[in-house]
Amino acid sequence: MKIVIIGHSASGKSTLAKVLSKHHKIALLHMDTLKYYGDFKERDVKAQEALAIKFFDKHDSWVVEGNYFHIVKERFKEADVLLFLDLNRLVCLYYALRRYFKNRGKYRESLGAKEHFDYDFLKWILFEGRKRDYLLKFETIYRDFKGEKQRFKNHREIDNYLKKLGIS
Repeated sequence: MKIVIIGHSASGKSTLAKVLSKHHKIALLHMDTLKYYGDFKERDVKAQEALAIKFFDKHDSWVVEGNYFHIVKERFKEADVLLFLDLNRLVCLYYALRRYFKNRGKYRESLGAKEHFDYDFLKWILFEGRKRDYLLKFETIYRDFKGEKQRFKNHREIDNYLKKLGIS
């Protein structure tokens, strides 16, 4: 089984990916860990791509969460399932703030760095990550995906999906 999870920042991609990885007993890749290391140092695109390819070469079944649409685009063709977390920006902001205050200063495995929240991230959640061209990328990937796909507008829909899988 190969699952790709995309969606807005702080929509719950990492949490859902962990649940599905554990339930299906398959490898998990957080795309943020390809980009970031240490204290928000960034890898160049070639290094990110190399790490991703190494992961895919090593695992036959996987859950990959995160957007970075320019890194290993083939994952969308190889995946059996696409899950799109299309939650409201204010809900995402709430989850980002809650996560920050809960984990401030702690290393977050799914990020590859310490938890943070700053003005740029606030702008990203509310405005930059909702610009037309970025939303069009989500829409195009979702529309063109050939396998099973689900679009979630809220966490109740995600919970119902997990219940159908036998995960509570």
